[in-house]
Amino acid sequence: MSASDKASNLGDKVKGKVKEAAGKTVGNERLEAEGKGDQIKGDVKQAGEKVKDAFKD
Repeated sequence: MSASDKASNLGDKVKGKVKEAAGKTVGNERLEAEGKGDQIKGDVKQAGEKVKDAFKD
């Protein structure tokens, strides 16, 4: 997994956490759900990169 991929995946997770927290704060369920979705997207991308790395070796 390249460093830029790791940073991108981490960025998705952080963005998701911020959106989720903002949604909870203002009572916006849609924003909260988008935040959770962004976090999951980051996790899935990271898992995919780990699978790629496993098959490289």
